[in-house]
Amino acid sequence: MSGEDRLKRLKIRSWRRGTREMDLILGAFFDAHGADLADDTLDLYEAMLSENDHDLYAWVAGKSPAPDRFSALIAQIRDSR
Repeated sequence: MSGEDRLKRLKIRSWRRGTREMDLILGAFFDAHGADLADDTLDLYEAMLSENDHDLYAWVAGKSPAPDRFSALIAQIRDSR
């Protein structure tokens, strides 16, 4: 899969979540920063997209701590809002 195809797929996955809140948060983040993320960060972002939306929202909102592997990425998403 080409890099462009991967970015398109991740953009779609960012905007088509299970909850509208996460659509808006992740979709806006990916639109603004997705093309600039390094490959290893894209790998992590893709893994994060497999997590439950309710957990993701709690992490981004600061209601519960993100797992260590996602903490820097979650902070980047939170700070971009």
